[in-house]
Amino acid sequence: MDGINKLFKGFKIASSALRAERTRVDTIAKNIANAQTTYTPETGTAYRREVVHFQPILERMEGGGHEVTGVQVSSIEQDMNTPFEEVYDPGHPDADARGIVKFPNVNTMHEMADLITAVRAYEANINVQDTFERMAQRALRLGQ
Repeated sequence: MDGINKLFKGFKIASSALRAERTRVDTIAKNIANAQTTYTPETGTAYRREVVHFQPILERMEGGGHEVTGVQVSSIEQDMNTPFEEVYDPGHPDADARGIVKFPNVNTMHEMADLITAVRAYEANINVQDTFERMAQRALRLGQ
């Protein structure tokens, strides 16, 4: 029975990573989609890049202490460290009195690199789940 519990624990960990990476992919896609958005109604300024932060899922162990049983999104925050790109374009509808337009702090090349990393992590966790599924099928066949 202990092997079955470990098998399901592996599924649970990989599933949590899939959920977290899916959120990361969605956030990166949102950043790319808004790479040229110079005005958002919520802030009245250009779109700000969003960043996903992860944290471990901890469960208390019987003898005390904690065990990592997965990963989850802890927050999605705006990138306040990277400045907006400022472009002189006095004819732009979002230009200020000096003719400066603030463009989002989204670097599409950086976002694409992050997207590739997130998709690869997602694929790796799918492969982990496939492996656990094959192990479960073998275990069931052995138990017959």
